[in-house]
Amino acid sequence: MNATSALPAPLSLRQRWQSRLPGLALTATVAVVALVLGDQPALQAHGLSALTLAIALGILLGNTLYPRLAVHAGAGVGFSKQWLLRAGIVLYGLRLTFQDIGQVGIAGLLIDAVMVASTLLLGGWAGTRLFGLERSSALLIGAGSAICGAAAVMAAEPVLRARAEQVTVAVSTVVVFGTLAMLAYPLLYQLNLSHALLPVSEHAYGVFAGSTIHEVAQVVAAGGAISPAAADTAVITKMVRVMLLAPALVVVSLLLARTRAGTPDAPRARIVVPWFAFGFVAVAAFNSLQWLPAGLVQALVQLDTLLLAMAMAALGLTTHVSALRQAGLKPLLLALLLFAWLLLGGLGVNLGVQALLG
Repeated sequence: MNATSALPAPLSLRQRWQSRLPGLALTATVAVVALVLGDQPALQAHGLSALTLAIALGILLGNTLYPRLAVHAGAGVGFSKQWLLRAGIVLYGLRLTFQDIGQVGIAGLLIDAVMVASTLLLGGWAGTRLFGLERSSALLIGAGSAICGAAAVMAAEPVLRARAEQVTVAVSTVVVFGTLAMLAYPLLYQLNLSHALLPVSEHAYGVFAGSTIHEVAQVVAAGGAISPAAADTAVITKMVRVMLLAPALVVVSLLLARTRAGTPDAPRARIVVPWFAFGFVAVAAFNSLQWLPAGLVQALVQLDTLLLAMAMAALGLTTHVSALRQAGLKPLLLALLLFAWLLLGGLGVNLGVQALLG
């Protein structure tokens, strides 16, 4: 008998899906619980979205019950973490339209672009040079701070080939400093209003919040604390910032391939093309045509939230607390630096661009 005949026969499509069902059921259950909790006003007031709750619940189960279930559930959990994530990022485009760009104008688009690029660059440089982090960890924290929080971290993971614990640490920094920003920004606005320190209107505050706060849910809370008009401007600015996810991932992939080409262990560097990011842009473009009924779009957005929550739950299930402890304070220090840049540098960029373009 030769070696080839001793290999097990490949699983059929039906068998593969049967092996995935226990894990899919597990991640779906965690996601649904997170969605229900995410709808609670008390948690919404603290900017805790279903995605952050899903990863928290996943970590809890992953370090208690899941190790005994992993043999049966591993295939479905892996599928959720990889393929449902990509599907969720593609459908995320249904939350956006190209008309959003027109509502914030050239000034809002320029501010978003400057903040995304500068935060990513600062995260990559400071993370590796100042804090000695692995490049993938530094860029994950940079992506979460620069673009759209946990969703950006998850989207960057395939491009950076990051480990589960690196992704979890990056998401944790988004929760910590995004929540801090959500609470601090309204207080700083009211302080500025009472002392007339800077000429910041409600519209300007909305652009500032949307261009610098980490998560969409946190932007909604920070904007709504001032006024409905400020919240609307903040969310639109944030959505335009989310649109920069695809080009940011492409640029990161190109830069990484160029860097790897110069290392002896990677003579044939390969560009990781984030095709799902292009799907995200295509869906946003299609959504801009407004051909789909509003009810259908809303249903698909809810499905998208479920898929992303399942991916986050899968990530949490495969993350060990010991790995998080080993990460230490350095990721938090990098996230603190980026938070300071988003707050102070972002304020300077906002005021400068607004003064330049009006």
